[in-house]
Amino acid sequence: MKNHFFSRPLIAIASLMLLTVSCNSDDDFTAPPVIKGEQQLKDTLTIGKTVQLSSKLADRKNVVFEWAVNGSVVGSDSTYTFKPETRGDFKITMTAKNDGGKVSLTYDIHTLGAYENGFFMINEGWFGHGTGTVGFYRYDTKAIEDSVFVKVNPDKNLKPESSTLEFGTIFNKKLFLVSKVGGPVVVADAYSLKEEKRIPAQGGNDWRAVVGIDENQALLTSGKGIFKLNLNTMELNGQIEGVTGQVGDIVKANGYIFALSSSKGVIVINASTLVVEKTIPSMVLGFAVTDDKKVWAAGGKKLISIDSNTLEVKEIAIAFQAYGSWGAWHPGSIVAAKNNVFIAKNGSFSGGKEIYKYNGDVASLATPFVTLTQSNILYGAGIGYDRKKNSLVVNTVNEGFGTNFAINNLYLFNADSGVKKETVSYSGYYFPAVSVFHQ
Repeated sequence: MKNHFFSRPLIAIASLMLLTVSCNSDDDFTAPPVIKGEQQLKDTLTIGKTVQLSSKLADRKNVVFEWAVNGSVVGSDSTYTFKPETRGDFKITMTAKNDGGKVSLTYDIHTLGAYENGFFMINEGWFGHGTGTVGFYRYDTKAIEDSVFVKVNPDKNLKPESSTLEFGTIFNKKLFLVSKVGGPVVVADAYSLKEEKRIPAQGGNDWRAVVGIDENQALLTSGKGIFKLNLNTMELNGQIEGVTGQVGDIVKANGYIFALSSSKGVIVINASTLVVEKTIPSMVLGFAVTDDKKVWAAGGKKLISIDSNTLEVKEIAIAFQAYGSWGAWHPGSIVAAKNNVFIAKNGSFSGGKEIYKYNGDVASLATPFVTLTQSNILYGAGIGYDRKKNSLVVNTVNEGFGTNFAINNLYLFNADSGVKKETVSYSGYYFPAVSVFHQ
């Protein structure tokens, strides 16, 4: 009885002690960090720009932070400013810790090259007064940045001033710039615009356009036929046999290369043997390559498609005369948009005001898809297709001579509807040649 009697107070005291300890433990309890609100965990950034990332916690008291980029610790503040130096994909992880635990948040950042978020504008330059230039239209600012090549490469140039920068293309992540009249052929990184190699400028050079065959070789057209180009050394290794005189536009589709000759029309070259397999006379304007791998050219009052598998040719009648540009060569005013073809109705010497769209139905050629208004006329190729934005890109100057050539407009039209989306007006004697797009 005595033991039992004394056991009750002891039990009560023990219970009270347990309750007291329990209450003290509740008071000392630390909740782990909690992320609040909706989070934007994906973003796109251009090299040279920065983005500030926040921890986004409900309570930061007594919290220790850690930031890691692709697994490497880079910071310990509550925020982190990310400034990428290379293009690519980055995983940036924020980890917040306290005595109660930890929580993590991962941001996926895609970094674009300095010259990726837009397209290049290749300008031939004012003959005899200065070299050609490379401009860049940036999607986010909707503005044209001038002379970007020499800004990125201050120790390089596109001289002589007597040359004209007339052609550009992107192949294997490289931007090729091709000059006429003694100018150079330049290869630059297509994303940073840093020059990597070149064929130096020298008297006798008279280049037109270039097409890549594979990562090691290309073909370079000129006023004197087609040259074989080693892309590793930038050395010329002879010419395509049997092709002489002025050759301009050139493209590759499937196993063939299609070149436009001032004397022979379309020349079809086997891409493996580099032997001419076929010629299609009377063609003066080229080339567009649609998604179905048909190659398009024009001459007289007909538009033709060439099946790049069988080389079968089909003709479509057009209501106007197709003109080339052999007198003062520039890239052809014809471009593909998916399986549609845009072709400009140019004059015999200067640019025109009407752009037609062929969608597979001859009725689509009955009326212009776009008609320029006021004093605008096409200059250079005049038209291009931006696949990323589904835009028909149009370059114009004012018709006439002299100061009219310093009045420039860049127009962006919806390639499906023809509705004008953007207009950028700018001044200067640029003489636009061709637009070049990342695809």
